Amino acid sequence: MNNLLKKYNELSEPVKASFWYTICNIINKGIALLSTPIFTRVMTESQYGTFAIFQSWYSIIIIFTSLNIFMSSYQKGLLLYKNDKASFTSTQLGLTTTITLFFILIYMFNPQLWSSIFELQPVLMFAMGLELLFMPALEFWSTKQRFDFKYKKYVAVSILMTIISLGGGVLAVLSTSYKVEARVYTDVLSKVLFSAFFFCLIFKSGKKFYSLEYWKYALAFNLPLIPHYLSNYVLSQSDRIMIGKMIGTDKAAFYSVAYTISMMMILIVNAINGSLVPYLYKKIDEFENDSNYNFATKNDVKKVTTSLILIIAALCFIAMLFAPEVIRIFAGNNYYESIYVVPPVALSVFFIFIYSLFSNVEYYFQETKLIALATFICALLNLVLNFIFIKIFGYMAAGYTTLVSYVALSILHYLFYKKILMDKKINVLYNDKLILLISIALIVLMVIVAVSYKLTMIRYIMIVCIVLAIIYFRKNIVLAIKNLK
Repeated sequence: MNNLLKKYNELSEPVKASFWYTICNIINKGIALLSTPIFTRVMTESQYGTFAIFQSWYSIIIIFTSLNIFMSSYQKGLLLYKNDKASFTSTQLGLTTTITLFFILIYMFNPQLWSSIFELQPVLMFAMGLELLFMPALEFWSTKQRFDFKYKKYVAVSILMTIISLGGGVLAVLSTSYKVEARVYTDVLSKVLFSAFFFCLIFKSGKKFYSLEYWKYALAFNLPLIPHYLSNYVLSQSDRIMIGKMIGTDKAAFYSVAYTISMMMILIVNAINGSLVPYLYKKIDEFENDSNYNFATKNDVKKVTTSLILIIAALCFIAMLFAPEVIRIFAGNNYYESIYVVPPVALSVFFIFIYSLFSNVEYYFQETKLIALATFICALLNLVLNFIFIKIFGYMAAGYTTLVSYVALSILHYLFYKKILMDKKINVLYNDKLILLISIALIVLMVIVAVSYKLTMIRYIMIVCIVLAIIYFRKNIVLAIKNLK
């Protein structure tokens, strides 16, 4: 135990932050996963579906009301306006508040019309309005915590909010006949409880609601990204919708189960990328402010990202190998045939991480039009491929169209990223050859693993070999983690 604590204390703050953000996400999703069977049993399919519709509409509407300002543009702004962070933050929140109030005003002119469009009652739309208004404050605070590698408060707030939302939700749904309203309001109020506090705290600290310079910066950065955010939503959701409409909702359920399980690793990817972004931005900022700075000689970014790429690749491969066992545990034998969706979707997670590496550089240099263009092209590609191949090969084809779309997205972002490096005279940043080799290797392994599902003994031999390799190379693995310092 003391040895483990010693190794933990030797890790850098960015690595500790990545570790705790990952643990936090796993705990939150674990609690949500455990509570799902309760909600599905005490709520009818229609009631549970209405709550799902509520969440889906919220995910879309917040793109317009907040412009997702609290994402990359805010982190870049913390570097650009490093001497005025508090005021910059409060004015960004002022902008999201103004836009949200404008949308609420539009809704209030004809609530029945909008409620019929969204298929949600006004009482639910009111709850959504509260969430849209206050949640950006929590997002700004969370992003600032990640930017400064201050993970303790974030982890505490995030887990506590999840417990209140789900614990309160279970109690509320069990104690009333208005189950949809109970589920929505416990979820919204748990978030508003914390976000309203940070809403006041940010304005108290920044003491500024409006700044022409800061608002212009945010609008110029984020408005071109709206097609990107919407296309991203299409890229991750369209397959299930198209399967349901083209070959039946039962097949959509099969695909959805496998897709959800495969995408659980995205929690780790998002947590790692969330901690990597501030580190990367600060390194590029050093380069821009130091004429003698050289990425090739420093090699910091390349060393860190190489270790992360290897870790993500290994996790994706392990997810493919254990797909039959995971499907049986979480979904049961009825869904067993969906195991063949897992390999391509799990591999998609790897390419999501890869394209994120490239797009992080695009975000830093505010090449938002390129980002939007790449996502739009790949979302369109995904729709076309789904339309063609789902009819021919069934719902399993959607897993492979998803993979092809994310591979294409990675290639497009790589081309844009290389163009930026040339323009900015940055000679090296990531290990491009390694990324290519690992990508090819994982595609080959995906095919082998998919075939091995019918050859159980071969798959178990592969699992044993991996375990032995991990034991044999444990020192190298520990060294790779230490290289993240």
